[in-house]
Amino acid sequence: MFQIQVFTFSPVQENTYVLHNENNNAIIIDPGCYFTAEEETLKNFIDEKKLNVVKLLNTHCHLDHVFGNKYIYKTYNIIPIIHKNEEQMLKLAPLSAEKWGLPFDNYKGELSFVEEGEIIFLDVDELLVIAAPGHSPGHICFYCKKQNFIIGGDVLFYESIGRTDLPLCNHDDLIRNIKTKIFTLPDETIVYSGHGQYTTIKYEKEFNMFLR
Repeated sequence: MFQIQVFTFSPVQENTYVLHNENNNAIIIDPGCYFTAEEETLKNFIDEKKLNVVKLLNTHCHLDHVFGNKYIYKTYNIIPIIHKNEEQMLKLAPLSAEKWGLPFDNYKGELSFVEEGEIIFLDVDELLVIAAPGHSPGHICFYCKKQNFIIGGDVLFYESIGRTDLPLCNHDDLIRNIKTKIFTLPDETIVYSGHGQYTTIKYEKEFNMFLR
């Protein structure tokens, strides 16, 4: 069974997730650690829990979600797993970072790709890959049916949605994917977002003004 630990990193206040199980194996999702102290915070947690990090996942490759990719690769020798349509966003991340005044050393190595419908395993625990582009061209979410949660990246937030005024965004695609893919999940599903507090499908159906 997954246990979920969230860290909020960088000046952008991005949520980094560590999913780990009773075998002390772990997945890191969207490492946003920008400062050395944030890298140390993440590593200290992993060391204290004696976790074996076996996978690195990116919901998408905007700068704030990949700040820590190179550090995770160097520390744990695991390569990022992304959707193929995010490869261009990863390459553009340093340019975006310069514009935001947040330069960083980007990961430039090997990548592994997943498609919608694939299952990502951590021992017997499963995450279903759901494609939900709009905020970015290859945005994916990771859904655990057994435990009723989804790691949603920047698709759906508490009373909000991902911004679509960035390069290669598409507002209509984002709204359609939320309504046809995310809102079809059970109402009790907990949504762990890329920024801010968690929410639920039921709450957002009732109160999210962007989706009425």
